[in-house]
Amino acid sequence: MLPNLSVLWVIFFVLLLTFIVDRLLLRPVLEVIRQREEAIESARELAQRSAHEAQAAAAEFERKTTAARAEIYREMDEMRRAALAQRGEIVTATRAEAEAAVAAAARQLAADAEQARRTLDADAQALGAAAAERILGRKAS
Repeated sequence: MLPNLSVLWVIFFVLLLTFIVDRLLLRPVLEVIRQREEAIESARELAQRSAHEAQAAAAEFERKTTAARAEIYREMDEMRRAALAQRGEIVTATRAEAEAAVAAAARQLAADAEQARRTLDADAQALGAAAAERILGRKAS
């Protein structure tokens, strides 16, 4: 028994449609899907590479920031030491000036006291002579 000729035509048309759908629809669609997958994979690789570069840049930034902070702290410490040294020099100079002023004032005071003693001695001599003249009624020799 032979199959009906219409069954053969259906099989022929199914195979023809399968071939046409495969060539005209499925292969182009699958090619587009493959290209999109490649583009997505390329974008992922680029994103990973960019992420690694960003991490490296962040690490470099941190390293430079840490170095800059260390440099600033070092400069601040040097400035503090210089200021302390300058302060010490100023205190020493001021102390020396104050001691010199005190010594000069002490010398001046001693000179003034000696001058006052001399004046008082001279005045006491004069008063003593005047008192003796009055008491004796004549000039004392």
